[in-house]
Amino acid sequence: MLEVKKYTIDGKETGTITLPESLFSVETKNPTALFYEVINMYLANQRQGTSSVKTRAEVKGSGRKLFRQKGTGNARPGNLRTPLRVGGGQAFGPKPKNWYRQIPKKKKRLALKLALTSKARDLEVVVVESLNYEKPDTKRARLLIDKIAEGKRKKLILIDGSNKNIIKSFTNLTDVKMNRADSTFAYEVLNANYLILTEDALSKMQEVFVK
Repeated sequence: MLEVKKYTIDGKETGTITLPESLFSVETKNPTALFYEVINMYLANQRQGTSSVKTRAEVKGSGRKLFRQKGTGNARPGNLRTPLRVGGGQAFGPKPKNWYRQIPKKKKRLALKLALTSKARDLEVVVVESLNYEKPDTKRARLLIDKIAEGKRKKLILIDGSNKNIIKSFTNLTDVKMNRADSTFAYEVLNANYLILTEDALSKMQEVFVK
């Protein structure tokens, strides 16, 4: 059984909460290989693939020979569009490419569970009862973070739904990132030093990912 500390919205410790073993106590034979495959595919999918340059066939310029072939002492001339001249096309330059690769659902979910398990074993998971602010309050959010996860290390907060007051309260905190509990993924969990969950988010993750 994995127990972690539970806090109020003001950062007061109220006891502990038991994390579900189906999410935070998962094992597999070769987790490193799975992380490598899933995270590589995820990072590839973030690439826009929009880099593009013009080749010699696409740049503007006359195709005439610049000067005669022999007798000038210079190298044999091409036209203005050759890659060897300023303003010419680029040889072997990048062109738009689709980098997307579909990540198998079972692998993606297993990688997430292994990432959550790693955080739980390293005691880097914290649960907050609720983050229901009546209005955006960055100062109060900063005080909460400093109490439950002190330091300049990266924190990931998972919430249930898209509460605007919560999002606006934490948006300006440079060491904090947020996501919905039902759309989190292994890379962002591993990339954070602390994982902060609301109780509703924890229930939502059980509902979505424990199948």
